[in-house]
Amino acid sequence: MLFNSFAFLFLYLPVVLAGYFVLARLRPRWAIAWLALASLCFYGYWDWRYLPLLMASISLNYWCAARMLASRNRSKQWLSLGLTANLALLGYYKYANFFMASVDTLLGAPLHDWHIVLPIGISFFTFTQIAFLVDCHRGLAGEYRFVHYALFVSYFPHLIAGPVLHHKEMMPQFERPPGLNAADVAVGLSIFVVGLAKKVLLADPLSPLVAPVFAAQAHPQLIEAWIGALAYTFQLYFDFSGYSDMAIGLSRLFGVQLPLNFNSPYRAGNIAEFWRRWHMSLSRFLRDYLYVPLGGNRHHRLRNLMLTMLLGGLWHGAGWTFVVWGGLHGVYLVLHRGWTAWAGMGLPRWWGRGLTFLAVMVAWVVFRAPDLSTAGDVLRGMAGANGLALPHGLAAYAPYFPGSAQFSGIRWIDFGGVGVLALALAMPLAFWAPNTQEIFRHYAPCGATQRRLHWSWRPRKAWSLAFSLLFLGCLFSMNRVSEFLYFQF
Repeated sequence: MLFNSFAFLFLYLPVVLAGYFVLARLRPRWAIAWLALASLCFYGYWDWRYLPLLMASISLNYWCAARMLASRNRSKQWLSLGLTANLALLGYYKYANFFMASVDTLLGAPLHDWHIVLPIGISFFTFTQIAFLVDCHRGLAGEYRFVHYALFVSYFPHLIAGPVLHHKEMMPQFERPPGLNAADVAVGLSIFVVGLAKKVLLADPLSPLVAPVFAAQAHPQLIEAWIGALAYTFQLYFDFSGYSDMAIGLSRLFGVQLPLNFNSPYRAGNIAEFWRRWHMSLSRFLRDYLYVPLGGNRHHRLRNLMLTMLLGGLWHGAGWTFVVWGGLHGVYLVLHRGWTAWAGMGLPRWWGRGLTFLAVMVAWVVFRAPDLSTAGDVLRGMAGANGLALPHGLAAYAPYFPGSAQFSGIRWIDFGGVGVLALALAMPLAFWAPNTQEIFRHYAPCGATQRRLHWSWRPRKAWSLAFSLLFLGCLFSMNRVSEFLYFQF
């Protein structure tokens, strides 16, 4: 079920909210169980056959955590069991196809004719539980009721595409007595509408500019390649930012604050800052549970950094394009470390922003491409190696340009469509407009600060009217439901 679907907006969400608030008044403990059950139903709506898989994962990890907490002297053995089970599950469903396809390519003959379907959200609920097990082993997590733990893992606003949750942020909130907070509902709905608008009005219209350019054998020329690369760069930005806002807004309806996961990453002045702003919960996980255990900054820090980014790339998908994308970011971070160590300072802010954005966009080309050959084709097009095409309105003047033999009409970009207009609007919004947490800085948590809303806050009439019109505009634009890009990871 998608957040940007009529079934979710007008059936699932009203029923879940009504049941939660009624039970919160009558039987507060049942309200948490209701929310956990609703989250499992949300997951089962995609494919009920994978619901037992999620429940088995939750039960096994809870049991391993309980055994660790009960027998501290055997904590390592239970941790090993839990980690092995989680990684085996992730490895089978996410990487078995990739491994067998790579073997087939090396041997030149197919060895299998089966295809494993990737359960949606498996990367997020697996990483969430790995972090919990490691913290139990470290003595940083306590014992919780099973229903609270099940809700922590399956909580529907985050289940499909993150953020990767941490127990110390969420468990205390689930243990609070549930109740209706009018200010939470007002702010939650406002943030949700902002996220919905990012997805429906900005990200989705960019899709027609992306798919033809990244198709196999497209051979995009200079303008086509740059527009396609820019379109995907901002499509992914507003798709992921929109999902993050919608998840935060939905969670606020229930009085629960999800951690910030997205903070205007294209404003970053260097690649390290980019990773502090993009998918912040994943960056935190990779740092705390991979980079630091590998040795962190204590020894072999460049090797650890490169290995972390390679594994981070592989986490996003089972394919060589994701490995190369992670390797590119590893190289970027190593070069950034080397520059700051040699020069003693970073680049000037304006130069650093431009260089960081360009490096990130080049890496996104590899990330989006179906294979390395297509990625190389698009990058060659961006470098001008595939020639230069003009819009059809200008193609008639091609004979007047020097070297006119290389000019022809643009094939893959419709300059009369809404996509080019959406791209022209998306770029300044991403670079200069205030982001969601800046807009709601007085009413929503920002960064590590978690402040309760003031009960007396109410939206003004103009505010309510503007967001109502924005919501109606989104509804009228939801004629074609599209999945969030991060669902595939």
